[in-house]
Amino acid sequence: MDGGAEGTQQPHLILAHKLFLLTHPDVQDIEKVQLKSDVLDSIKSDGMAPLYETLAASSVLELDQSLLDSMRASNEEELKKLDEKIADAEENLGESEVREAHLAKALYFIRISDKEKALEQLKLTEGKTVAVGQKMDLVFYTLQLAFFYMDFDLVSKSIEKAKKLFEEGGDWERKNRLKVYEGLYCMSTRNFEKAASLFLDSISTFTTYEIFPYETFIFYTVLTSIITLDRVSLKQKVVDAPEILTVLGKIPFLSEFLNSLYECQYKAFFSAFAGMAEQIKFDRYLYPHFRFYMREVRTVVYSQFLESYKSVTVDAMANALGVSVDFIDQELSRFIAAGKLHCKIDKVAGVLETNRPDAKNALYQATIKQGDFLLNRIQKLSRVIDL
Repeated sequence: MDGGAEGTQQPHLILAHKLFLLTHPDVQDIEKVQLKSDVLDSIKSDGMAPLYETLAASSVLELDQSLLDSMRASNEEELKKLDEKIADAEENLGESEVREAHLAKALYFIRISDKEKALEQLKLTEGKTVAVGQKMDLVFYTLQLAFFYMDFDLVSKSIEKAKKLFEEGGDWERKNRLKVYEGLYCMSTRNFEKAASLFLDSISTFTTYEIFPYETFIFYTVLTSIITLDRVSLKQKVVDAPEILTVLGKIPFLSEFLNSLYECQYKAFFSAFAGMAEQIKFDRYLYPHFRFYMREVRTVVYSQFLESYKSVTVDAMANALGVSVDFIDQELSRFIAAGKLHCKIDKVAGVLETNRPDAKNALYQATIKQGDFLLNRIQKLSRVIDL
């Protein structure tokens, strides 16, 4: 995983996406035939014996013992050469060359997908690294490896480690790259609000092409922003953002998805929503949260629609959204019961009545409660002082 050309995604993460699709229940069998061929070609190309063995054991690929033996022999031969370079550097060259030799071995372990040995070698390389920037680069290698295996515990620890390193120094380019890694981690662990904030902060400084292309970054930014930002912020930071506008049209359904929601064109929104759902379903980071995200988007739409009304007929709402009355009735019943929408349904009259919480009244009640708590504390304190 030792870096493709600048501006290109890491081959290992491309492979990880293909492996995800290969085991996805909704991918057609005919597509899986091509995916299996692509995966096997990548494994052969990089001599990924440890990964091949794991995939064969889990029946994702068929085991070809002669191929496995051939790749193992190739791995052993290459590791022997790398060990010789390390020994030569330790005997004849300086500390910088010794570090580079150890790093080359770590990157080879990453390349063949030997996770445990790669982490051990990266730790060994870190012990021979002085510069904060170079230590940060090792953390990025660890993060890429962690995202390949979707090891979020390792991702979390690596991000915390990177933040501590930045307390010692570090350049802005690496700090901005870390924001994208952390944003991806937050999105993958369902912290969409923090993910949106980190992605939006990184729009104008994005250079993290090794984990995904810029179009994918914008895709994630828009998706996380829609369910976490209010209308004013969405307009300022997303709808009118020039960096987003330049690529919005290149991503199927995304422009319609964003703009129809903001412009309250609900029929167009639900049409785009179906297309977006397919893309989310086949994204390895978003797929675990597919149902949750679909529910959150619908909450935003229904809340936005009802915001304009004190009361509205179910027929009118169904017509505005381009769905059936039965569908909207079932949907709203679930969302109201879950506390997601502040309204009630008059089934007899076929009317929705909104009962939005009064923010001023809630603030007043909170002030009274806190005031009572403070008075109780003062009374207890005065009794102690009297004693």
